[in-house]
Amino acid sequence: MLDLLNDLLWGKVLIAVLIGIGIWFTLFSRFVQFRYFGSMFRILGSKHAFKRDQHGHLSSFQALLLSVAGRVGGGNIAGVAIAITLGGPGAIFWMWVVGLMGMATSYLECTLAQLYKRAEPDGTYRGGPAYYIACGLGSNWKWLATLYSILLLVTFGFGFTALQSYSIATSFEDAFGISVYYTGTALALVVGLIIFGGVKRIAKVAEVLVPVMALGYLAIALVVLGLNIDKLPDVFMLIVKSAFGLEPAIGGGIGAAILMGVKRGLFSNEAGLGSAPNVAAVAYVPHPANQGIVQSFSVFIDTLILCSCTAFIILLSGIYDPATIGDVGGVALTQMALVDHVGEWGRMYVSIALLLFGFSTILYNYYLGENSLNFFKEENQTLFNSFRVAIICLCSLGAIMDLGTVFAFADVTMGLLALANLAALALLFKTGLRVMKDYDRQRQLGIEQPLFDAAAFRDLDLDPAAWQLEPEDQINTTYEPTEVSLATAEN
Repeated sequence: MLDLLNDLLWGKVLIAVLIGIGIWFTLFSRFVQFRYFGSMFRILGSKHAFKRDQHGHLSSFQALLLSVAGRVGGGNIAGVAIAITLGGPGAIFWMWVVGLMGMATSYLECTLAQLYKRAEPDGTYRGGPAYYIACGLGSNWKWLATLYSILLLVTFGFGFTALQSYSIATSFEDAFGISVYYTGTALALVVGLIIFGGVKRIAKVAEVLVPVMALGYLAIALVVLGLNIDKLPDVFMLIVKSAFGLEPAIGGGIGAAILMGVKRGLFSNEAGLGSAPNVAAVAYVPHPANQGIVQSFSVFIDTLILCSCTAFIILLSGIYDPATIGDVGGVALTQMALVDHVGEWGRMYVSIALLLFGFSTILYNYYLGENSLNFFKEENQTLFNSFRVAIICLCSLGAIMDLGTVFAFADVTMGLLALANLAALALLFKTGLRVMKDYDRQRQLGIEQPLFDAAAFRDLDLDPAAWQLEPEDQINTTYEPTEVSLATAEN
């Protein structure tokens, strides 16, 4: 039954809806992910992006790294290998396509999360799909927000935390011969030390861990590219030709290439699933669109950069043989490919990368679960501490358990989670466009850093306290527009 539900949700319904939402918003936003691609770097280079202050806020950069910590995981190593095994090299092309469309979806959901965020007494913020459903759609939709929070807790807070622990422990046993009991216990201890410090400590760990793991994996991929630079044009052509059925059928032909590329791409970058908006909402930014633009960049990092790293490591290796590739899949295929490039230490490198990716994802999953609990009961330390103990136990037990049924169930609940979020995105589509146009208008007037005026959106159920700039950030917004800039904005 679980397999049938998974096939229906992920093989048919969600692929169509996620791609549809991505294309819909891409067109109506006038390709926002491309228009503001350069602004991603400008925003990250601004004083607000790295700001550390005395008010307890998390910076835009910290929120980005929390998001990348969740998006980047086993899907970047094992998921890409599975896509190539079942869909052929062409699956990578369709993974790129879904990543580019997903950047627009991520912009929309993360902008809405910022718009409807709520201020906490300690200076942090709370937000996410449950909040923009309840506040954006009104009391009649409170049931959907409640359902979303329950599904978020079950899927990410419990199910996928155990999955990451299992993946890390089994990978270390294969590469180093370390018992899963020891790995699970060590993982539980380290995770416990971090999560009892709350979101601020998680953000500080992510700020160090995510750049190390992402740049480290990118570095080994660049080494592989350097060693095989002469083969690179041929691999690009293989990917493109296979995507359109211009190569001999590999892994099921063009249909399998599209299906696996789209499915694995969506699994990897999570655009539209509603998970990333929970951490996007924690940032202290001058305008909701700021974090929407930055979060689009996290999809680019995940799918267009890190997934491509794994693809090139596999396709440039001597072990890639379409006739026999079906015999090996997942992490093992990536490990064998890297061993072919750099020697036996490549197997250990992949295991360490998987450890870092999985560990950061556990921290991310914990925060998603905490955020879902906070929606029901704010500042209940007994409830939060009980959840933290449960996460520690899952890290230990997940390493040694057979979790096949649990994971199949979590896949179903994640599919339902995505449908709830996508329904909300469709209903709040005009609100998202309205916020985007406010940002566009200020940029057209020549304002380098647009500011969000909550008073101009009185018809929305916003928290004014969440949009109060701190005294040291009050800037002179007096601006005398020229006739040309006024005409541009009007048009």
